[in-house]
Amino acid sequence: MDILGIIPARWASSRFPGKPLADLNGRPIILRVWDQCLRAGLSRVVIATDDDRIRTVCEAAGASVMMTDPQLPSGTDRCAAVACDARESFVINIQGDEPFIAPEAIRQVAKLLKDRPDSPIATLARPESDSDRLQSPHLVKVVCDLSGKALYFSRAWIPYQRDHPIQSWTSNPSYLTHIGLYGFRRQTLLDIARLPVAPIEQMEQLEQLRWLANGLSISVGITDYRSLGIDTPEDLDNARMCFETK
Repeated sequence: MDILGIIPARWASSRFPGKPLADLNGRPIILRVWDQCLRAGLSRVVIATDDDRIRTVCEAAGASVMMTDPQLPSGTDRCAAVACDARESFVINIQGDEPFIAPEAIRQVAKLLKDRPDSPIATLARPESDSDRLQSPHLVKVVCDLSGKALYFSRAWIPYQRDHPIQSWTSNPSYLTHIGLYGFRRQTLLDIARLPVAPIEQMEQLEQLRWLANGLSISVGITDYRSLGIDTPEDLDNARMCFETK
């Protein structure tokens, strides 16, 4: 594969400082993510971090690490910093707090990028019918056009069914929840890192809306993979229980 996998990992977090090095059943979270990425068959996997503590642990485990500016505002910006001198044509941004990321999901994004030369960005979504999850602003929803390209992402429950009560909405199996795994053509990644913040992005606090606002298309692959990110210490406790049942 002509694909570079990048795992952004920063120390600072308002809800969980030092999260990348938190122990998940005998191994740091960030290395659990790295383990899964190695199974995806990418050309290279690089951990992009702003902290020497993370670098030291990852390099001791044999991972390739690149230091990035702590002032960079997002994981996408950290990926772009690493991709500047990369030789690969494609880049996949794998979130550093998803220790159960499925190698098959990474490969699906890679295939989508290669199969859809008309789309500079690829991502995944999962059908969802649970009304509590769909109403949560923490779970991002996506609506696609007939060719499978994203029309809009939102924290709101979309699409809105005007002529039906909300209690019946889940009887229509058309809802998709977004999985935050992104693939880019390398030059596209470098270009979007220079784009200014879009007003709609500020409102929803979703960076992918910046890309749509600037006319970039995002191909969305459908998967049954359900992501399990770790945002808080409580999430880590749940992840430990999930790990023990695998």
